[in-house]
Amino acid sequence: MNVPDPTAVPAAASDWQPEIDELRLRRQQSLALGGAEAVDKHHQQGRLTIRERIDALVDRASFQEVGRLTGQGRYENGQLRAVTPAPYVMGLANVDGRPVAIGGEDFTVRGGTSWSGDRKKGGQGGFVEDLAHQYRIPLVNLIDGAGGSVTSITRRGHSVFPGVHGFERSVQLLGEVPVVCAVMGTAAGGPAGRAILAHWSVMVKGTSQVFAAGPPVVERSLGQKISKEELGGHHLAVDEAGTIDNVAANEQECFELVRRFLSYMPRNVWELPPVVATDDPVGRADEELLGIVPKNRRKPYDMRRIIRMVADRGSVFEIQPSFGKAVITSLARMNGKVVGFVANNPMIYGGAIDVKAARKQAHFIDLCDCFHIPIVFLVDVPGFMVGRDAEAAATLREGMRTVYVSLQASVPMFTVVIRKCYGMAGMAATDKNGLDMKIAWPSAEWGSLPIEGGVAAAFRREIAEAPDPKAREMQIEDELRAAASPFRTAEAFGVEEIIDPRETRAYLCRFIDAAQGRLATTLGPKLKAGVRP
Repeated sequence: MNVPDPTAVPAAASDWQPEIDELRLRRQQSLALGGAEAVDKHHQQGRLTIRERIDALVDRASFQEVGRLTGQGRYENGQLRAVTPAPYVMGLANVDGRPVAIGGEDFTVRGGTSWSGDRKKGGQGGFVEDLAHQYRIPLVNLIDGAGGSVTSITRRGHSVFPGVHGFERSVQLLGEVPVVCAVMGTAAGGPAGRAILAHWSVMVKGTSQVFAAGPPVVERSLGQKISKEELGGHHLAVDEAGTIDNVAANEQECFELVRRFLSYMPRNVWELPPVVATDDPVGRADEELLGIVPKNRRKPYDMRRIIRMVADRGSVFEIQPSFGKAVITSLARMNGKVVGFVANNPMIYGGAIDVKAARKQAHFIDLCDCFHIPIVFLVDVPGFMVGRDAEAAATLREGMRTVYVSLQASVPMFTVVIRKCYGMAGMAATDKNGLDMKIAWPSAEWGSLPIEGGVAAAFRREIAEAPDPKAREMQIEDELRAAASPFRTAEAFGVEEIIDPRETRAYLCRFIDAAQGRLATTLGPKLKAGVRP
């Protein structure tokens, strides 16, 4: 029996050999990106090319490119001589075996500035976003470009009104699939805006910057001479402004963080987050939890250690660790199921929520609510930050937005009061439209406001008229504190349970497991104030 040679070219194929040769040339030109010199310059800056980045991030050999031939051909006597590829590479790939739409600018071609033919490949709208929308799969943007350029006026012969290539699909995707933006280089204009339209973002220390407009525009507009790093490096964008969520030490760590974040996410809002097997016992009870909260109410402690001891071992992934430090927001797992932790940090402002922490908390609750992730509040909050600076920063406005967001959320939420839970800030850590499940440690205390400040205000005249005002103030505080025991509230069923701190993990796991059926009934886009996102 004669077996055909799979490497042989059928005789009829010779009729199409010129076209096959042209296809091969076009593909080669696409793989060459902006050319050897441009690629070498890019590498000398310690940066990978877009093709190298995609290969480093996705599963091996899983990238199926779309639009490889897009670009600008150069012809002589009607014959193709060379092709300058479009400065954007995108397609379909797998990350940990799950499909994603992925794309990014090619900085080696015109600095990754926007390009548009009959249809955009990506960068702002385009095929890659349509792919994520139509197939309901996550979108990963690898951003390394400056967006539009005034040279487009010369090319088109007219200036373009803002929004011709708008963010309509970008916004729509935020209610449908996980969107991740990794700022790999300098992002300005449209690419910088797209970095913000994400559920989670990351940048690379030292080689990434993000801003609305770069140093030349700033100098021309304001007369300020400033470097790219000063204007939009990680110290400003991540630590100070919170524009970008996390920072990576290098590009390889950046890809690892992207994969880690996606591992907690469902493919879309019509699915639940993935459950993984764990060998961490549900009943694990760390003895250290018993003594972690000091008897002295003014002494801080490490809330992150509590999270690590309560969650599945090795499962904690913190979001925005260097911004809004008075609140800790982390994805993690409990008995293999994804949860979100929102925890007050007593090491910063005694746990009081300032304007940055409020913004961070609201954003994280929205993320968890969008993707059906139950939320665990670990509460030690004396209230919103007070004082003139706090009022000038609109802390109350942003703080009340956390209350609004928590009341809008439909995922199960569990409140664990570790120590203080006061006022409107404490209200933001409850599930008033759900089961409103509240458990507390014996160290817990709560009320409209802390006893210390409350006594000074409510008993001002009595204290002032006492022979020893300070002694009388302390006496009243002691009397009220005895009546404010959490056990008194438990007697009235004002708190559902007081537990031994070592029981926290087992108690939460039991209810998170039971809540999975509830989560399954709420799949799909979330309603926000009566309007679908």
